[in-house]
Amino acid sequence: MQADLSPVITATAQWLTRSFPAPGGALAAALCEAQARQAVTAAARLRYPTAMDAALVGLAGPGGSARLDWVTGADAGEDAEAQPWRTWVDEVVASWAACLLTDPALASAAVTALTGHAPAEFRRLLSPGPFDRHAGALLRHPDLLAPVAALHHAALRARLDPDSTLVP
Repeated sequence: MQADLSPVITATAQWLTRSFPAPGGALAAALCEAQARQAVTAAARLRYPTAMDAALVGLAGPGGSARLDWVTGADAGEDAEAQPWRTWVDEVVASWAACLLTDPALASAAVTALTGHAPAEFRRLLSPGPFDRHAGALLRHPDLLAPVAALHHAALRARLDPDSTLVP
């Protein structure tokens, strides 16, 4: 199933790392990308939990980055047409990934919901080291990611705790 989501995961992680880049050189960029990819992978698996869900998003397409660009103040404009990967960005997955990057407790709950435990596959998301923290300074900054995270935060909470929608 994960292979079916790879275009969505790759494009959405790329959007995050281009919107909130790592300060520094190649190592910082690689660490930032690893964190973004782990957050996006967890979010995509939560959003599309079955093979049928993954197949449907592959058929219909995820929607693209236009609204995300607008919310963050980025103007992709003509650039968007020259970058076809932007059509594979999933707004909900990006929003959920932003929530996971800025809230360690929520990230832990999401990974636990997926796997029942915290596997090494999500180490940089769940337990970032000092180099990860430096590389992801913008990527994990709650104020910078707030507009993106707010888009679908309630839906992520509902996905992780279905009974929470019943509480007034």
